[in-house]
Amino acid sequence: MKRYVLLWLLCLLALNACHAAETPATIDLSSSSSPSAQISLTQVQRVGAAERARDGVAQQRYAFQPAALPQITVAPAVGKAWDWTGKGELRLRVQNAMPWAVTLNVDIDSASKQQHLHASVGVPAGPVQTLVLPLHAESPRSEGMQAPPPMPFDDHAQLTLLATTVQGAIDLHEVNAIRLSMPAPQAAQTLLFGRIDTAAGEATLRDAYTGIVDSYGQFTRGHWPEKIDSDAALHAAHAAEQAVLAKASAQVVGMDNYDGRLDVPNLTKTGWFHAQKANGRWQLVTPDGHAFFSLGVNAVVADGGRSYVEGREFMFQDLPPATGAWLPFYGKGDSRRPDQGASEGIGYNHGRWFDFYAANLYRVDGARWMDAWRARTLDRLHAWGFNTIGNWSDASLGQAHRLPYTRPINISGNYANVSAGYDYWGRMPDPFDPRFVQATEQAVANASDDVHDDPWLLGYFADNELAWAGVGPQGRWGLAIGTLRGDAKSPAKRAFIAILRKKYVEPETLASAWGIALGSWDALNVTSFAAPVPNEQHPAIAADYSAWLRLYADTYFRTVAEAIHQHDAHHLFLGGRFAVNTPEAVAACAQYCDVVSFNVYADLPQHGFDAAAIREFDKPALISEFHFGSDDRGPFGKGVVSVYTEQQRGEAYAKFVAAAASDTNIVGAHWFEYVDQPVTGRLLDGENSHIGLLGITDLPFDGFIDAVRAANQQASAGER
Repeated sequence: MKRYVLLWLLCLLALNACHAAETPATIDLSSSSSPSAQISLTQVQRVGAAERARDGVAQQRYAFQPAALPQITVAPAVGKAWDWTGKGELRLRVQNAMPWAVTLNVDIDSASKQQHLHASVGVPAGPVQTLVLPLHAESPRSEGMQAPPPMPFDDHAQLTLLATTVQGAIDLHEVNAIRLSMPAPQAAQTLLFGRIDTAAGEATLRDAYTGIVDSYGQFTRGHWPEKIDSDAALHAAHAAEQAVLAKASAQVVGMDNYDGRLDVPNLTKTGWFHAQKANGRWQLVTPDGHAFFSLGVNAVVADGGRSYVEGREFMFQDLPPATGAWLPFYGKGDSRRPDQGASEGIGYNHGRWFDFYAANLYRVDGARWMDAWRARTLDRLHAWGFNTIGNWSDASLGQAHRLPYTRPINISGNYANVSAGYDYWGRMPDPFDPRFVQATEQAVANASDDVHDDPWLLGYFADNELAWAGVGPQGRWGLAIGTLRGDAKSPAKRAFIAILRKKYVEPETLASAWGIALGSWDALNVTSFAAPVPNEQHPAIAADYSAWLRLYADTYFRTVAEAIHQHDAHHLFLGGRFAVNTPEAVAACAQYCDVVSFNVYADLPQHGFDAAAIREFDKPALISEFHFGSDDRGPFGKGVVSVYTEQQRGEAYAKFVAAAASDTNIVGAHWFEYVDQPVTGRLLDGENSHIGLLGITDLPFDGFIDAVRAANQQASAGER
């Protein structure tokens, strides 16, 4: 008898184990019931009976009602969880019944570790498609680029919508729910669902990125007017453009040799570019003494088409061989920068790369492609109404003395640094470290060595988009908090503590003012000190932090300015190209720089920086970066400020430049950048946006260029 009881118990345990981890069959959402799942609806309604799609497969309409989070929950019908061991993707048949794209959230819950996966997918209007969700964290960054290929795509004659970004993790041994939801619809939104199943491997993910770039560096699945399909077409397009440029080479009437206006009075001739306030507004003034509104382009270089190919050769069709004439367009590199947020999570970030843009220049002009490119580029910029070669551009373009140019001062070295909490391009340099002073002096000496007597040089930018602030509501104080949180040996931290000791004398006085416990000054000078966040009850914190931020910025800008004045007595200090900033940093820049520069990513320049503060400081401002991008010309990204179409890019450009030219404190605007970024991402950080004046084949986007030319001519000839 005991034997039978024991066998019965063993069978029961085995049965329970099977129920606890059951691999489900296909779940059919077109049916009100499923043998392998239970379906519950929250603020979602079934609409009508099941329907048959064109392929004969059944699907059911579900109307997501106006609510915070209407949701369909699919859970195991028997036992506690599904076992998806060995599965790599979830597949869901879906069709959008609305005439617009609808956002669908897909969440998969894992019971045992309270984990889940999350994806948010835009389901476009149109025919039925298969939504595929990788069963692990995934993003385009892990594929080496910042923006993914457009979805859906044709995957072996099946319209497939891949969730290109998936967050979280699950235990595949114990999956207990699939949730389909919609974030706060304002009116009922109807989707049709069919079957749900899982599949082994990651075939869909691989297919989504396979063969997406052709031999010219263009997106294979897209179509646009400037797309090239043969070498003959490439040569013909360039020849046609060259004929147009030849007709536009004449000197503009009413301008001096530097493209300065001859009709603006009361300006001083110094033999160098300088800034001057006259006739109620700030002006840049050419060496010949004429008004100059700087219209520039950043990154005018021939090597911007480099993208890693090693390890992801499957993404590229017909890559040229790494031999013979094509060998110079291959190289090796390593862009891994653990200290930079820009590089975080970027896969395929080292190894062999190929330069598609330079290879196309070789296809057009042969062995002398670089000389031909430089001449053509200068012709273009002049014909398109630009008068300045912006930052990070080929130095030879400026040395040709056809357009004024700028120079970057890139300060680097083995000096201390401080984290402001943003750190997108790295931590802040510590200007209190004597090694920073030495590095600055050397960087300025290198940058100015061959140009300090060149009248065509407009001026110098120092560094780029430094992390003057952190993130979030208290981001303004990030650099102060980061200083106190830093290493006990930090020169900046020691300087900050010295100021506090001088002001408060006793640690107890500081503790009372800040509302913290502080038994000694040594307690402040420890690594990872938990600095307080400013609050209304203790206003001294904000006051002390603000004073420190100003001293920090003063020290940085004064150090750079003194080095520039030592090595170059003639040219302008154009500032530090602010992205994130604080009032203290801007005020310091205004004190020590000739021009305050801002990288502005907004619809209008005045919406991207504190224009009122600049007027109060009575200083000229330069928009050192701006752009507008769309995704209808190949690259997947739309830039920092996006529009829908190429035509809207031109409209946005014209509106921005007109607003800049009409502002009495703004003295110029520089577009970022000359050439579109590679489809599969640039080496530095995987950026892959359509933000260029021309494409990877070195052909301009004619409609956009027409709008740019007209806007530039208007800005150059406008009211002064």
